[in-house]
This record gives sequence, structure tokens and C-alpha cells, in this order.
Amino acid sequence: MSDYLNIASFLNPVNLQEIAGDDLYKKDQMGYVMSLYEEEFPDLEKTDIVFIGCGEQRGKGVMGPPSMAPNVIRKHFYSLFFWHEGIRLADIGDIRQGATYNDTLVALKTVIAELIAIGKTVIILGGSHDLTSAQYGAYVQNKKIIEATVVDTLIDLDMESPFDNDNFLMEILTGEPNYLKHYNHIGFQSYLVHPGMLQTLDKLKFDCYRVGHVKEKIDEPEPAIRSSSLFSFDISAIANAYAPANHLTPNGLTGEESCILMQYAGMSSEVNSIGIYGFDPQNDREEMTAKQISHMIWYAIDGRYKRNKEADFENKELFNEFQMIFSEIETVFLQSKKTSRWWMQLPDNKYIPCSYNDYLLASRNEIPERWFRAQQREIELMTKRK
Repeated sequence: MSDYLNIASFLNPVNLQEIAGDDLYKKDQMGYVMSLYEEEFPDLEKTDIVFIGCGEQRGKGVMGPPSMAPNVIRKHFYSLFFWHEGIRLADIGDIRQGATYNDTLVALKTVIAELIAIGKTVIILGGSHDLTSAQYGAYVQNKKIIEATVVDTLIDLDMESPFDNDNFLMEILTGEPNYLKHYNHIGFQSYLVHPGMLQTLDKLKFDCYRVGHVKEKIDEPEPAIRSSSLFSFDISAIANAYAPANHLTPNGLTGEESCILMQYAGMSSEVNSIGIYGFDPQNDREEMTAKQISHMIWYAIDGRYKRNKEADFENKELFNEFQMIFSEIETVFLQSKKTSRWWMQLPDNKYIPCSYNDYLLASRNEIPERWFRAQQREIELMTKRK
């Protein structure tokens, strides 16, 4: 316990009575398998994935006690069956609500920073979406330059709003010192986003995926997620039919598509923090959104299980190799024989994640946009260093 005193001081233990009542979990259910911080803080040395709840919602203007969202999610997640032998899970409870909004953010940032510094993957059960700023702040605290991916119907850059929930991205994208190497936005709905926001992100060479494009080719954003350390998911990206607590729009991702994106996050060897935000139990119907989120978490763990079985990138015998020339540029594409994921080589011989569609474009002598934008960013980075 002594090694985790600093973390534990920011946390309230898991209240299993509040979550499950008098019900007992079966041997192979999550609530039985997980290590829980009830009375004694668990030993995290061999833990792979650590759960933290944070119901803070003052960032969207909701005063009073924290949201009960984390426990409602736990109620359904704990009842799911555990299929992934070898993946070790722990739930260390909820961030204590600070006297001020900023106090809570500092506490969440500190806990995440300490956990990722010792090699853990953290799943945050929010809370409003602006808690992503604390998630990012953990990397700033550790002075680690990262790529980040956000799944959201909106692009939270509304500087006219008084609420952090509507504009927290501005500080992440432009704050100094800045530790953001690249930003990806998945699932925005065009009619809800000012065109100027997209133009701004495009000028910064950031990548945005419209919800329709994601639904047509669900594997297209996978390489972006694979390259990210931070993954943030606002449930407003899920259509109301699959997440009734989303009152923003009737359109969006299906439940299955949301699970696939979470599975991609779990499969990434870079992603070490996953935040699920924007769930308000008071707006839910028959707790269907909580059930949806619990299934998404299950798929993140499933992704982690598949990741553990991925081929070692250094062992090229475990990859199909394709020599390619497009627009007079020689490059190499690699495909994992185990997971079928793709990588492509840049002129500096570095490999970046890509999709099968990128390979098809190159085979037709077209420059894949992902290759072109990655090369642009590398050139700009080299120019800045000079």
C-alpha cells in the first residue's frame, strides 16, 4: 500500500454495496475477477488495465455532487463475463471531488500520470468530456510527446461558450508547453460543426473523419487510433437509438461501430489512456447507454488481448512484405500475418500505421493521403528543428 499512498489520497474506494447490492458475482464475471479498492488498495504490480471513475461535471455547468455515471457503468460492466485470460484488471475507485473544478482536474491528472508512468493502461469512467484535458495533462506532467484521438459528434472549440466542456480542445491544441505531436478527430457530424473549425484543424495538418466516412469504412481511422497514446470517447458520437442518454442528435455511430473503435484502442500498443465521457444517467432509458458503454469497455479489453498476440514488429517473417512504387517513390507495405493490420514506410525508413485502402491506392500509382500528410508533418518538424 505504501507505494500507492500518493494515488490513494485522491480516491474514494469502490462501493460494491452501492453497485451490486447483495448480489454475488459468479466466478467468471468481471466483478469477481477484478482487483477492487474496497478497503485495501490493490497491488498493481502485475495489473495491465486500471479503472478510475470521475463524475466531475462542473465543466459543463452542472453544479453539485459528482455524477453517478461511473457506478452505473460499473453495475453493468461487472456483470459481464471475463474471456481474456492473462489480462489483469483493477478498479481503484473514484477521484474525490475537489473544492473547485480545477482541484478535481489536478487530482485526475496526477493519478493518470502516475499510472501510465509505471506502464499501466488507464480507463477513465467520466464525467463530462472536458475531463479529457486532465487526461492530456497527465502526459504533459510526464513530459511525453503524444498523438491523441477524440471520438465526438462535435469539435469542442466553441470559444463563445462559458463552459470548458465546449472549448477544452483549444488548450490541448495550442497550450504551451505543448506535448501534442498530432491530433485525430473521429465521428464529427458536419451540420453540427462550423466549417471554420475544420479549416483550422486542416491547416494544422490534423486529421478529421466525418461520421459517414467512418461508417462506410470503419477500418480507415484504425491507423490513427493505433498511433495515439490518448483516446477519448464522447458518447454523443453514438446514435440515440444505441445510447439514449445522447440527446444531442439522433444520428451517429451504431453500438457495434463504437465497440469496434474501442477494440482498436485496446489493440494499440501506444494507447495507454482511454476516457469515456458525456454519459448522464438521468438522461438514460432503462440504463441502455450504461450497458452500451460496458460492452465498449469489454471490447477494449478484447483488443488488449489481441494486441498481446500480435507479431513482434522486429520479426519481419511474421509479416507479408510488399515492395511498391507510386509516383516514382519507392516504399514498402507490411501486413501482419496475425491481425492483418498494415504499415507503410516513409522516405526516412520509418513505418507508420496505415489501412488496406492506403495499400490499394499505392498499387494504383496514387499517393495515399495518409502517407502525404505524414510526410508533410515530418518535413515541418525538421524545419522547426533547424
